[in-house]
Amino acid sequence: MFLRVLSTAACTAVLATASLAQAPAKPLASPPATATATLAGQTVTIKYNTPSLRGRHLGGPEIVPWGKVWRTGANPATTLITPVPLHIGTMSVPAGTYTIYTLPTATTWMLIVNKQTGQWGTEYHAEQDLGRTAMKAHKLPSSQEVMSISFENVKKDSAELHVRWETTDEWVKVEAK
Repeated sequence: MFLRVLSTAACTAVLATASLAQAPAKPLASPPATATATLAGQTVTIKYNTPSLRGRHLGGPEIVPWGKVWRTGANPATTLITPVPLHIGTMSVPAGTYTIYTLPTATTWMLIVNKQTGQWGTEYHAEQDLGRTAMKAHKLPSSQEVMSISFENVKKDSAELHVRWETTDEWVKVEAK
């Protein structure tokens, strides 16, 4: 009898564990995304997570406060991977892996390329900056709930890197050297 109770308990535990393992994972509030462009025959990649406004506004204390370095995404730091040297705005960026931050204000955003990689998005060390460059602004006709990063107007050796959120479209030219 004891053996039967023990066997039943063991089977129940195995089945319960298996059902928990198959339970659907809760979707991330800021899911991962990737932007890519082929420049000079090589794929340039940006990996980031996509935050949503959820009733908040850019420049407010909750998200993207003006005048403070922002992780340009959510969760882990936004990563730029380039197998070719690039000119991003006024910066020269050697081939390699970097973190992207921005310094937004109500009038101008600066794109920051930082040499530190693999950190959580809010861990920023200015002494690791490779450089900064001004971005150009365009106002979107309607509000965009989810932040996006994209490469647009892609040509053989150049593209525009866009960061869009709310009614803001900030962009900078990217060229393979």
